[in-house]
Amino acid sequence: MKFLNYFKYFYLFFAVLFAYDAIGKWDANRKGAYVSLFFVAFAIFIFFFRKKFQKRFMDREKR
Repeated sequence: MKFLNYFKYFYLFFAVLFAYDAIGKWDANRKGAYVSLFFVAFAIFIFFFRKKFQKRFMDREKR
């Protein structure tokens, strides 16, 4: 279960990778950059979503 505690940080790692990709594509392919920016926003959303639910489950186990 320790792996699941650290797995949520992979989403931030992927958000950074997609942000780098979006910066690289910005001049050449604007539509591709927008897709990469969408994945950045989605990865950050999933990070906070998983963090919230993991805290909720940990609080449930303490009762």
